[in-house]
Amino acid sequence: MADIILNVQVRDRVGTGAARAVRNAGMVPGVLYGADKAPVPIAVKVGEFRKALNTGKLLGHLVTLKYGEELQSVIAKDVQFDPVIDVPVHFDLFRVDAHASIRISVPVHFQNHDASPGLKRGGTLNVDHHEIELTAPADAIPEEIIVDLTGLDVGATIRAVDLILPDRVQVHSHHRDATVASIGASKAMTSSETETA
Repeated sequence: MADIILNVQVRDRVGTGAARAVRNAGMVPGVLYGADKAPVPIAVKVGEFRKALNTGKLLGHLVTLKYGEELQSVIAKDVQFDPVIDVPVHFDLFRVDAHASIRISVPVHFQNHDASPGLKRGGTLNVDHHEIELTAPADAIPEEIIVDLTGLDVGATIRAVDLILPDRVQVHSHHRDATVASIGASKAMTSSETETA
């Protein structure tokens, strides 16, 4: 099961006024969707919700909802924040089977910049996708995808199909042919090559 457990209350009223009342009571309003069931308005205590957010594993990870004795696996898909005071004001959760494959975006990070001949010579890393859409089991979603830049020279292209992924995880079909990043010549490199010629 998931590391994060959210104790929820079911809200009996919906709408702007009801959501405001929930916030005034020290809770964050949300909605539970999915599994061919009607949406359920819910709420979580602000402190508990912030604690889950601060783990960095709330969005895009399997979370367990607890309502009384009932447990439900969910994925948090969206959290809205107050634009002025940056506190959570609403969230959306989706019911999932813990072992079912789901479509989800995962961040891409790059390492070993100093081991790339192209970057060492002054080239630039041009990132086309900071996130890549994957199909992964809900209980095995990777936190990030790491791209190793070791040995890559100017002109190298990193494509989504070339990413090293955990078992049972695949790049989603519409991202399969995407270019994730490339190493290009910087303006300084181009002008020095022009001067040399």
